[in-house]
Amino acid sequence: MFLPLRLSSLAIAAALALGVVAPAHAELKPTKRVEPVYPPEAARAGTTGFVEVEFTVDAAGKVASVSVLNAKPSRTFETAAVKAVKQWQFPTGADGRGKVRLDFAL
Repeated sequence: MFLPLRLSSLAIAAALALGVVAPAHAELKPTKRVEPVYPPEAARAGTTGFVEVEFTVDAAGKVASVSVLNAKPSRTFETAAVKAVKQWQFPTGADGRGKVRLDFAL
């Protein structure tokens, strides 16, 4: 007999995505990093995966743009990944490009 999976908001918040920044420039390190929130539908279904994004940082240290390079499964974690990376901050004058893979695992 299978019981339906019920996740509390605490469990969902605890199931955050993990990622490693692999910037195009070694000196490009975030001073503020926001982790993506695990999508509740994916958590309920037990879905895991990853998103690889490329981002551009402006001279003010803000993320100016984010592009999804690859995602498995597609259309599951991209929104959460892009929303999180857009909130990252870098030191002033650290403009450049970086890439990161965010792994989503329960």
